[in-house]
Amino acid sequence: MRVLHFYKTYYPDSWGGVEQAIRQMCVGTARLGITNDVLTLTRNGGPARMEIDGHVVHRVPQDIEIASNAMSFAAIRRLAELARTADVVHYHFPWPFGDLAHFLARVKKPSVVTYHSDIVRQKTLLKLYSPLMHRFLANVDGIVATSPNYFASSDVLRRYGDKVRAIPFGLDRGTYPRPTPERLAHWSAEVGERFFLFVGVLRYYKGLHILLDALARCEYPVVIVGAGPIENELREHARRLGLKHVRFLGAVDEQDKVALLTLCYALAFPSHLRSEAFGISLLEGAMFGKPMISSEIGTGTSYINIDGETGLVVPPSDPAAFGNAMRTLWEDPALAQAMGQRAGERYAALFTSEKMAADYAELYCDVAKKST
Repeated sequence: MRVLHFYKTYYPDSWGGVEQAIRQMCVGTARLGITNDVLTLTRNGGPARMEIDGHVVHRVPQDIEIASNAMSFAAIRRLAELARTADVVHYHFPWPFGDLAHFLARVKKPSVVTYHSDIVRQKTLLKLYSPLMHRFLANVDGIVATSPNYFASSDVLRRYGDKVRAIPFGLDRGTYPRPTPERLAHWSAEVGERFFLFVGVLRYYKGLHILLDALARCEYPVVIVGAGPIENELREHARRLGLKHVRFLGAVDEQDKVALLTLCYALAFPSHLRSEAFGISLLEGAMFGKPMISSEIGTGTSYINIDGETGLVVPPSDPAAFGNAMRTLWEDPALAQAMGQRAGERYAALFTSEKMAADYAELYCDVAKKST
C-alpha cells in the first residue's frame, strides 16, 4: 500500500507538532509494509525531492500565505500527479488550501484526514471558509480525531461522527537520539539539575504568558525551548516582570532537546486555547517519564495528562492555579517521581508509535476496501 500525506509544512523546513506526528506515522506504518510519500510546501528552496527516515518528501515552492494559509499553484498539479500512484491520500487539517487543492486536483483516491484542531482564532475567515470545509469533510472517506476528548468536545467532529475514529498520536522513543554524557553534563551545568521545562513553538495559544505570570509569584527555575512568532513579546514580558529564573533557549537541535527532557524535573505546558488539540511535546514529557502540568481545555492534553495521576491539570488562563501546581510538585519530590513513573506507563500503554501505526494501517485498509 502507498500513502500520500499532504500538508503545508514538513521537515526540514519546520519542526512543529504536526510535522512530528506525520513523521511518526510514516516511520511507524513503514514497518507494517506501507510506503509513504509527503507532499509539502517550502519557502526555503532546496531540493524538490528528498528522503527523510525512509520516506520520500516532495517539495513545491510556496507562493503566498494569508492568515497562516500557505498556498502554492504547483502543489495542485503535483498533488494530482502523486495521487495517481497512491492507494490512499492522507490530508492534515486545518489547512484551507489543502481542502481546495483536493477538489482542484480532482483526487479520486480513497482519502482520510487527521483533524488536528478546530479553527479557533480566525472567526471571520471561518465564516467564509466554512462551506469549503464542510464540503471537504463530507467528501473524504475517513476522519481521525486525535483523542476521544477532542471528538467529544468538537462541534465540527460530532457532525461527522459516523466516519470519525479516535487515533491518538504515538511516538517511537527509538527515533530520538541518545544524548551523550558530555551533552548532559553541559546542560546540567548550564541550567541546573532541577527545573521545569517547556518545549514548543512559541505561538499565542501556548499560554506562555500565563506561565510567566505564575512565575512572578514564585521563583522556580524554568527553561523555555523553542522559537516562534511571539518570542520577542514573551522575552519582553519576562523582562517587565523582572524574572531572573527563566531561560529562553530558542530553538535547539534534537540532541539538546532530548538532553533537556532527560534532565528536567517536570513539564510545564500552559496551553489555554483549543488550538492546542493534543500536545506532542507534552507526550514527549510522558515518554521520558516526567510529571506534567497542563490546563483543562477539553482536548487531548487531558487525555495525555490525567489529573492527580500523571501530573496536575489546572483551569486555563489561571496563573495562580498554575503556580500552585508548580509548588505542589516542587515541594513533594516523591509525588513528582510517582506521577512521572505513571506518565511513562501511560505512554507505553496508549501512545506508542506501534499502536498508532497499527490503527492507521487498519483505517487505510478500511477506506481502500470501501472504494473497491
